[in-house]
Amino acid sequence: MLSPSLEDYLEEIYRFSVSNDIVRVSGISQKLHVKLPSVTKALGKLRAGGYITYQKYGMIGLTDKGRQTGDYLVARNTLLQDFLRTIQADCDVAAEAEAMEHYLSKSTIFSIEYVMAFIKEDPEVYQRFLNYVQAAKQRQKGK
Repeated sequence: MLSPSLEDYLEEIYRFSVSNDIVRVSGISQKLHVKLPSVTKALGKLRAGGYITYQKYGMIGLTDKGRQTGDYLVARNTLLQDFLRTIQADCDVAAEAEAMEHYLSKSTIFSIEYVMAFIKEDPEVYQRFLNYVQAAKQRQKGK
């Protein structure tokens, strides 16, 4: 199992690999706002775990395991951001999803997927929820 930090590295490597032909240490360093030695250390751990291929000063590639895990990590982040928007969370959605994603169990993620699917299948229920949230916010303003 990956630590939250290694999940972040793998998620960014996956994102880079989808949008760029070349994944470089410097790009990951800039995106995650970490120093190059930290990236290199994380890459060694990801390589040892079978998630990436990497030679010092070389390009970074994803193994099948890394690609599958990276896809899951990006999908999980997207799901959580969509969920936060759907429930009308008044927060920095990207930061909140980032904070949540590492600490929720797969079971909880599946439950959130079910809620999101249910809401998409029954827009009337979602509209009732939105009406409820709006009324609740009005009541709070009145206090």
